[in-house]
Amino acid sequence: MTSPYSLDYTVALCVVITLPAHSSWGDWCWLASGSSGEGGASKPFQKVIRANIGDAHAMGQRPITFIRQVLSCITNTDLLEKGDFPDDVKDRAREILCGCGGGSVGSYSASQGIEHIRRHVAEYIAKRDGHPARWQDICLSAGASTAIKNCLQLFCKEIDGKKSGVMIPIPQYPLYSASLAEYGLEQVGYYLDEECNWGLSTQELERSLQEAQQTCNVRALVVINPGNPTGQVLTRENIEQVIKFAHKHKLFIFADEVYQDNVYAEGSAFHSFKKVLVELGAEYSSQELASFMTISKGYMGECGLRGGWVELVNMLPEVQAQLYKCMSAMLCPSVLGQAVVDCVAKPPAPGEPSYDLWIKEKTDILTSLKDRAKLIAETFNTFEGFKCNVVQGAMYAFPRITLPPKAIQAAKEKNMAPDVFYAFRLLEETGVCIVPGSGFGQAPGTFHFRTTILPQPDLLNTMLENFRNFHKKFTQEYA
Repeated sequence: MTSPYSLDYTVALCVVITLPAHSSWGDWCWLASGSSGEGGASKPFQKVIRANIGDAHAMGQRPITFIRQVLSCITNTDLLEKGDFPDDVKDRAREILCGCGGGSVGSYSASQGIEHIRRHVAEYIAKRDGHPARWQDICLSAGASTAIKNCLQLFCKEIDGKKSGVMIPIPQYPLYSASLAEYGLEQVGYYLDEECNWGLSTQELERSLQEAQQTCNVRALVVINPGNPTGQVLTRENIEQVIKFAHKHKLFIFADEVYQDNVYAEGSAFHSFKKVLVELGAEYSSQELASFMTISKGYMGECGLRGGWVELVNMLPEVQAQLYKCMSAMLCPSVLGQAVVDCVAKPPAPGEPSYDLWIKEKTDILTSLKDRAKLIAETFNTFEGFKCNVVQGAMYAFPRITLPPKAIQAAKEKNMAPDVFYAFRLLEETGVCIVPGSGFGQAPGTFHFRTTILPQPDLLNTMLENFRNFHKKFTQEYA
């Protein structure tokens, strides 16, 4: 499915006939919350549970103290002398300020980001993978999304009168379909294997590629690991297969690895595409790759501060220079976001004053997310007509739902996709806001939805109980 719309508005725009043209999904949630307004109506719930978007802090996650203390000091430099903050916080703030023009975070940085922060990112990657990384190949960005869009623009050129094509997973994060539509690139969907916990099949990759080559020049492959919206974590063997496929067909790899800290399931582990690429040996040493990371996910959840990075691997120097030149038109990413990147890439070390609190907060957040991932999959699998794979990682569950024929007919009569019809009924009757699977793409004849695991435990239990009662009532109504 190709959609020019962003994730936040997917549901509303799928059923735009039900909303005024100027309305957004946020407006609809506000109306559903029971707030009084012109033409407003009371609702049978007290609040909307916004399980539709991966915004951890909006769902009650507390910020990491070290990050916020560093931000406090760099935005109010008086605190460097007067504030009661640990010495390592003040040292970090001074280091960041030294990289800022005039010693102020209100100044522009270099277009690719502050140099010493890029160096810290390279050190982080080298420590993660056990292989060196060049800081010159690191470019900081306003979240991963900006870096992804910048790299996609490299492929806009038509070749021999045919558009360039980019392979993306189905289901997929709508940033990709939206950006491909914006840049005039051809979307080449390949289906993830739901029966194998949303893994990638090289047979399916080959099928998709060969079909698409009839109408476009396929030049790049997107892989999201851990997966959004599907919550899978690829095995090392699967990653090796994907790299070999891309190398065979000379495809540039977009490795969307923004959830690399979010791995929960027993036996699952994050393996970066770069690490596996290097360890595959000399035959694959020329494979081009861009790996993306963000401060919005992981244990940080700092969505609003807009920080991230891309590491460019094996990109031709002249192409990389042109990419950096294009990025410079946007001047620079937020310096506050860059500061958070620094805190993530170089967190407190053992023995430093902030370490004990930092490691406790990080561990508590990730442990809680692991518990919620397990709870949500197990609970959904007790619902009639639901099938939910194990949430191995990321922040989402993507269960398949079997809808009664009468419900499908009712949706058709309202000119809605059946999963959109279900999602709106759920929102109207419980205040639980999810995103229907048709917003991400799904195998024909199947229906899914995406929900986050981000509501805090008490709220998540309430959400699941409300969901259970709604689903029982819905299935009885359309039996």
